[in-house]
Amino acid sequence: MLRIGVVGYGTGGQHFHAPFIDAAEGCALAGIVARAEGTVAKVQADWPDTPVFPSLAAMIEVRVCEAVTVTTPPQTRRALVLEAIRGGLHVVADKPFAPDYEGAMELDAAAKAEGVTLGVYQNRRYDADLQTMKKVIDDGRIGKVWRIESRMDQDSPQTLEAGPKGGLLRDLGSHVVDQMTYLLGPVETVDAQLDMIDLPEGPTDASFTMTLRHKGGAHSHLSACKLNYIDDRELRAIGDLGSYVSRSIDIQAQDLFAGKRPADDPAAWGYEPEANWGTLRTSAGSMRIPSEQGRYHDYYEAFGRAVREETSPPVSAETGARTLAVLDAARQSADEGRSISL
Repeated sequence: MLRIGVVGYGTGGQHFHAPFIDAAEGCALAGIVARAEGTVAKVQADWPDTPVFPSLAAMIEVRVCEAVTVTTPPQTRRALVLEAIRGGLHVVADKPFAPDYEGAMELDAAAKAEGVTLGVYQNRRYDADLQTMKKVIDDGRIGKVWRIESRMDQDSPQTLEAGPKGGLLRDLGSHVVDQMTYLLGPVETVDAQLDMIDLPEGPTDASFTMTLRHKGGAHSHLSACKLNYIDDRELRAIGDLGSYVSRSIDIQAQDLFAGKRPADDPAAWGYEPEANWGTLRTSAGSMRIPSEQGRYHDYYEAFGRAVREETSPPVSAETGARTLAVLDAARQSADEGRSISL
């Protein structure tokens, strides 16, 4: 068992980390860092047998875990990741795990110097809709992929990180860029537009569009918003033999917010309902494609194996750094009104 502690118990720790560590084979939830009185009470209600610590230092001191997940607000992550690394712990860092590409590579170097594993939590590789699209592509059902279009709109203005160091590009942009590099490979050029709003914390990007040209020849077109009263998710893959289109409801997140946990019924967890199955269209006609299973806990199972076998984690720090390089280029593209080569 890889004993994993969670640092932070906001929405990320509560919904997207602790339940999946608990469900992951070969992993165990060993402790949670929480400070505010209400947060501590929430942890104790949700996980009554799990110890609560006031700080990462206190957790390190008693050695209850071999690894930690850092899921505190973005501006605090770098220092906590470094503290965990220097404490000899393997680390899963929530995205975005560094302010930029250079900062990401600094953390990667620190982890390698200490001989610990550092991974980036890109859980949306394990979304049901993305896994279904990946299977359609891998099975050759649409032939050579020309392009993928991805739209991730959320009607959740309260979750927008305000100010120049926040914004939607670093938030949902981290997810959609990682998904496209997962499906189509490394990025060669970036062209982006950002829609800005003025907030008390400073100018904030609240929506974006992005075109990525991938080294393998395919291109992807990505967009997201949080302030436009749209709650919709759509994926389109276009190839020389056909197309695949899906619209989903983000079933894992919906079930988590409804109080369900993946460990309650692992076999039934994470499938999009039949009404949301995607459609494959080829010369043979059109057909609905049953949902693959979405399993965010697959990330933790793979991370546990990587630690035990001393192999690369499912999303390495170097991979996470390349995603940040794409986001850096997207911001430069929007500022300068031109395509940026990586």
